[in-house]
Amino acid sequence: MIELRYTLLSDGSSDRALIPILDWLLHVHLHDCAIQPQWADLRRFDKSLKDTFEKRIKLSLELYPCELLFIHRDAERESHETRVDEILTAIAQVTPSISVPTVCVVPVRMTEAWLLFDVSALRKAASNPNGNIALQLPDVKKLEHIPDPKNVLHELLRQASELSSRRLKGFRVSDCIHRVSELIDDFSPLRALSAFIALETELQNTINQQGWYTN
Repeated sequence: MIELRYTLLSDGSSDRALIPILDWLLHVHLHDCAIQPQWADLRRFDKSLKDTFEKRIKLSLELYPCELLFIHRDAERESHETRVDEILTAIAQVTPSISVPTVCVVPVRMTEAWLLFDVSALRKAASNPNGNIALQLPDVKKLEHIPDPKNVLHELLRQASELSSRRLKGFRVSDCIHRVSELIDDFSPLRALSAFIALETELQNTINQQGWYTN
């Protein structure tokens, strides 16, 4: 396989931060394959066209044709299994109208938990690559047990910026989150997390089932 176009259907716009993670996984498992990511931007559509999971899946595939569809849901307060079941139920309801293989992306508890392990990326994303302040990052193995990873990530970015209290008021931390993901070269530390292992395993199975070239 020389080229793969995929679409990410996510809970929200901030979850576009998953794209570098998915790109990394695909490059690991598909040698010499050009990866073309697309984020399904459904924000401009009337609510009636996207008020169910099934509608969002169909709309994503109509607007963003692809060879592989990643479907994201944060686990939040539910279990990983519950969210995966929700996705699989929605897929079953739109099958056989879709023929594109799908892969579930369900971080525990939310996407931001997968961005809390790289000090260098945090400093660069906060526009302070040479910062000296010590950043207390969580133990990677315990990321899935953090109640509010988004809040932790926001606080780390504020600390990494080393801005004064006055200048912090103008610091748009939400703008930095995508940069954190883009600046991480190696997501392999996430293999310590059950949700990430599940994602990688499902992706590997999909690649094998489709007969795409693998390592």
